[in-house]
Amino acid sequence: MKSRNSIIQMTLLLWWAYLAITANLEPANLIAGLGAGFLISLLIRPQNLELSWRRLPQALWAALQYLFILFWDMLKSGITVGRLILTPGLPIDPGIVVIDAGCQSELSTALSAHAMTLTPGELVVEMTDQGQLFTHCLEAGKSAEYVAEAQKLRKDLLSKIFD
Repeated sequence: MKSRNSIIQMTLLLWWAYLAITANLEPANLIAGLGAGFLISLLIRPQNLELSWRRLPQALWAALQYLFILFWDMLKSGITVGRLILTPGLPIDPGIVVIDAGCQSELSTALSAHAMTLTPGELVVEMTDQGQLFTHCLEAGKSAEYVAEAQKLRKDLLSKIFD
């Protein structure tokens, strides 16, 4: 029963977001949005998370910080990768770096891996059941310490949001 309620809640949330983005309340769009939300909910299989109203302000603040850091990392990495590509001789040192996600939930680990993959120059190529992320980096030597430091910050923020 809890699983069914989670799917219904996520479907309605996704439907509301879809309608807010499309700003189209025609019957065909209402049905398409509801169907898309339902299919995504079935694929994701959401967990029934307890909402603590006392934690909500802290979680929202952590989410805003997480998004800001994510966009800032994407901007910095994009500039760095662009500079590397435009430099004659392409001075890169590619390699695989193993990073411990250190997150409690699978959702936090997946979001952390997604954040790494979004930043140019890094790509998570494998994730183990123990939470280790095998990440390909264009500059493996420099990235090893930076990625570990950035992962610690992501882990802290994601634990404030989801745990």
